[in-house]
Amino acid sequence: MKKIYILCVDDEPEVLQAVEQNIAELEDSFPILTAESSDEARTLVKHIADEGNLLGLVLCDHVMPGDNGVDFLIELDKEDVFYNTRKVLVTGQAGLDATVKAVNEGRLNHYVAKPWQAEELIKIAKDQLTQFVIRSKINPLPYMMSLDAEKLSEYIRTEGIVTDR
Repeated sequence: MKKIYILCVDDEPEVLQAVEQNIAELEDSFPILTAESSDEARTLVKHIADEGNLLGLVLCDHVMPGDNGVDFLIELDKEDVFYNTRKVLVTGQAGLDATVKAVNEGRLNHYVAKPWQAEELIKIAKDQLTQFVIRSKINPLPYMMSLDAEKLSEYIRTEGIVTDR
């Protein structure tokens, strides 16, 4: 079975650690990788794809040295292999223009303002990963306990993935 990764990108190690701690309950089903720059994130993304695995969710800061987060998310969106990857901008410094660019050019799925609430971040991560599983047409059964079981059950029912026959 292919692994589905979560990638967290932020140039501040303390922020990366906080994000990772907030979503740690997902790690049994979705390995979490961290990167402190867009360049480091690109290397991890390439490795995920080269191994034949999937990138389910990216939680990315905007203001970083080198390429900013919005540009990284737009670049990622242009890769067919990451078409279903869910993209969340987690920042306190992206202005309206950068956010609109992320939405329009990078198909941004969600915006989280810093500082965030831990409960909000885990809820968003679960929702986005649920959407990834559904949109990617992945067998949802292994993820019923960690994601939105109601949405996954509806997906199973409507798609006829599992029957009682």
